[in-house]
Amino acid sequence: MNANSAGSSIAAESASGTDGLDSEAEITLGVLNAVERNDRVTQRSVAGELGIALGLANAYLRRCVKKGYIKVTQAPANRYLYYLTPTGFAEKSRLTARYLSISFNFFRAARRQLAELVDQCAAKDWSRIALAGMGDLVEIASLCVGDRPITIVGVIDANIAVEPFPGVTVVADLSALGPVDAVIITDIGDPQATFDALARQMPADRILAPRFLNISRHLPTFAA
Repeated sequence: MNANSAGSSIAAESASGTDGLDSEAEITLGVLNAVERNDRVTQRSVAGELGIALGLANAYLRRCVKKGYIKVTQAPANRYLYYLTPTGFAEKSRLTARYLSISFNFFRAARRQLAELVDQCAAKDWSRIALAGMGDLVEIASLCVGDRPITIVGVIDANIAVEPFPGVTVVADLSALGPVDAVIITDIGDPQATFDALARQMPADRILAPRFLNISRHLPTFAA
């Protein structure tokens, strides 16, 4: 499933009784995705896109503003513009990852997109690759490497007490791995925070991530 369409389909899955995110998280993700795609959204357009009542769309937009996920500015003709804040981008990424981790298509999407990233690394002769975030994606990424001329040098995870997969080195910081050509994000808990932290240590174009993690590479900055 496309990460940006996840929010639009979540409400329908909830109505049909499919196990997944709770209703509040589903609608919140749909609202955040709608705002990211179009800063000129209205309460009515959000309601129509998510298939919810107008009053409920209004309530969730207000809730997202109150929680700091969305910033609102007034435009001419009594209209409003909505923007995701850095906190909103992080929440959107977290909810998307949580949704996909319990989705039936998770493994298939993960394997396909991680294989694409591995192929990208091979095409650029990036042979020393690190993974960021211990979990199921580490094992899938390792399977995708196959016989390609790539070595996974280790996994970066601040919680180094986690049980690693056999033969996998886990370190708390990127610098502990020595020279690294690129990093693939495998953190499904808070992938946006992982990307942001890595971007302070290495060029952003060397930080790769599966599309389904819904990471935003250019966060907005707001004047104080």
